[in-house]
Amino acid sequence: MIADRKDDHVRHAVNQRSADTAANDFDCVTFVHHALAGIDSDDVSLAVDVAGKQWATPLYVNAMTGGSAKTGEINRKLAIAARETGIPIATGSMSAYFRDPAVADTYRVLRQENPHGFVMANVNATASLDQVRRAIDLLEADALQIHLNAVQEVVMPEGDRSFGSWPRQIEHITANVPVPVIVKEVGFGLSRQTVTWLRDAGVSVADVGGRGGTNFARIENERRPAADFAFIESWGQSTPNCLLDSAGLDGIGIAASGGIRSPLDIARALALGADATGVAGAFLDTIVRQDTDALVTQIRTWLDQLRQILTVLGARTPAELAGCDLLITGDVATFCALRGIDVAALAHRSPRWHESNDRGGVIHE
Repeated sequence: MIADRKDDHVRHAVNQRSADTAANDFDCVTFVHHALAGIDSDDVSLAVDVAGKQWATPLYVNAMTGGSAKTGEINRKLAIAARETGIPIATGSMSAYFRDPAVADTYRVLRQENPHGFVMANVNATASLDQVRRAIDLLEADALQIHLNAVQEVVMPEGDRSFGSWPRQIEHITANVPVPVIVKEVGFGLSRQTVTWLRDAGVSVADVGGRGGTNFARIENERRPAADFAFIESWGQSTPNCLLDSAGLDGIGIAASGGIRSPLDIARALALGADATGVAGAFLDTIVRQDTDALVTQIRTWLDQLRQILTVLGARTPAELAGCDLLITGDVATFCALRGIDVAALAHRSPRWHESNDRGGVIHE
């Protein structure tokens, strides 16, 4: 039954991408263009610091799948793509492994195909400490992801209905595992209050996992015989809203996933305060509809295009994007107004580049 559900999730997720409109709240975030702000592309580094480690890029393959023969093959292809492009990768929820150790290889393949890469194990908030340690050991994981999916669970016909123990269990796991802990939503967003609580609980990174990408409420509703939960499909906050809501919080890293469609969305997320950005749906679509080589090409193209965006904006590192001027409009501006977030300040935060930056380029006579 679990294997069938994992295969259903992949099928519905791929179909959802072909049916969804391309628009989301990232379209409400625009860079102010300064025509003389550009730098040399060779001066740009995409390296970022996440969970106490340096990653070569701010892009990672986010949690997707595992637990069946079909999803194990998807994980194998994703791991090869991560290895060939040097980006971190997370496995999907390992609940199926806890219930049936026979499916271990559908997850272990991420490490087998990517022996030197940064690999994250993924568990739910009800996992016991023993299960968590087994997951970390199986993958020789560099970090642990704990996913929060209460909305998905209540729509899932066979899902959990008890969430009161989650905070206590997250604290317990965080205090007793040997790797950094990343807590992520699965598409409904993390509020500032939630991120603050995670920080105080010792969590290293909060992945805001906002609305705008794969919609698990819709997926689970399509699995219900009566499909009677459609009213909840728009639940939660978008990724840009979550990033703006959590701006300025110290003591915890911020990752952004949910609705990342292009290198421009990556740059937008970084400019809104993310340290790194995770992609699942767009990469899953490429793997399922094309092949591993196509995904490797896509990732390399995205990283090159991201570098060129930083070049035009005059940002030598992803972190410097947080100083670029942004215009916040539409539904995101409305959210900010209601949450007391000053978006006008974001439009005037860059230094006067001609005074503050050394532009020692070649003068052509």
